[in-house]
Amino acid sequence: MNFNWQEGNRLLLLENGEAFFPRVFGAIQRAERSVLIETFILFEDDVGNALHRELLAAAQRGVRVEVMVDGYGSAELSDNFVNSLTSAGVRFIYYDPRPLVMGMRTNVFRRLHRKTVVVDDVVAFVGGINFSAEHNTDYGPEAKQDYAVQVKGPVVADIARYLQQAIGSEQHTRRWWGSRSHRPAVNAKPGDAQVLYVFRDNDEHRDDIEVHYLEMLREAKRDVIIANAYFFPGYRLLREMRNAAQRGVRVRLIVQGEPDMPIVKVGAELLYNYLVDGGVEVYEYIRRPLHGKIAVKDDYWATVGSSNLDPLSLSLNLEANLIIHDRPFNQTLRDNLEALLANDCQRVQEDRLPPRNWWQLSKSVVVFHFLRHFPAIAGWLPAHTPQLAQVSAPVQPEMETQDRVEADNPGAKS
Repeated sequence: MNFNWQEGNRLLLLENGEAFFPRVFGAIQRAERSVLIETFILFEDDVGNALHRELLAAAQRGVRVEVMVDGYGSAELSDNFVNSLTSAGVRFIYYDPRPLVMGMRTNVFRRLHRKTVVVDDVVAFVGGINFSAEHNTDYGPEAKQDYAVQVKGPVVADIARYLQQAIGSEQHTRRWWGSRSHRPAVNAKPGDAQVLYVFRDNDEHRDDIEVHYLEMLREAKRDVIIANAYFFPGYRLLREMRNAAQRGVRVRLIVQGEPDMPIVKVGAELLYNYLVDGGVEVYEYIRRPLHGKIAVKDDYWATVGSSNLDPLSLSLNLEANLIIHDRPFNQTLRDNLEALLANDCQRVQEDRLPPRNWWQLSKSVVVFHFLRHFPAIAGWLPAHTPQLAQVSAPVQPEMETQDRVEADNPGAKS
């Protein structure tokens, strides 16, 4: 499945749960026909329970509701939480669940990492925000800094069609407008955003998101800002960041300074010398954990989505980003990032770089060989055909059965 650039879209940047959840819940409250949701994490907390109430109410008034969650990221939902939805008619699916081994989850690789919502094929939400309270800033020191986009317009039909195929939905989106296959014009009219829905699977679209990042860096004329939570990309992307900086483009990278997992910072720090020596400005976001996956280039290019720039997202997981050509949206996202840089980040100066000794050099050599060859290494990792486990409505309140069906979706065959 391939998509073209779509013109005539309207976009709204949503920062953190305070902006995202009310918009999503409001759209579900107004739903008349359908609600489609894919998410990596759905927790049974204040946010998850609020979503549960909205989905239950939508299903009870006759809206077709379909939800797919990742079997690893959302493995701890209670039977009561899920069964009450399926009893109301919600189609609830786990992506590739596996039985616990000695009480531990083992299905680490090739996860459903997308976070996407489509309501009535009219409005869609794409980004990095999961349905959990930790995306609200009042959660505490571990609250995540993150982003999503609300989009209305022709690209919503593409997103809906993709989700319907991924979930195995019986719905069929009817596209009554034409698509445009040309590359977007730089001078797009304000309020008339050109948007491309880009996804990564383990079949025919293994590196589509990475390719858009590479093209962006090669085409940059003046300025690039990349903010990414889990930064440990392939060698090609690191090389293009340096190349852009060395031809005079100001390249700024924001990574986690207060990570939710310490190993994240350890991995990124191994790349600091290479990037800083090449002219890339590296900043650490230090207010709280950074969970965003966003970037801007020059005056018109931007991306928001679920894809980190690390081996899991670039070579294994199912991901989705919006690539956006729109000056007003670019400026909105740029202003947000500039505020983060000014108020909540500290620059990695040369005196803060890892020491340049034989041990550091040896680690760097190993890291770069790993990054250069990881796409091939990923092919050796478990490559089964993931299952979709649809939860059937219980015959009695305490009973639950699962009908396993082969996943007939993009990315299911690895």
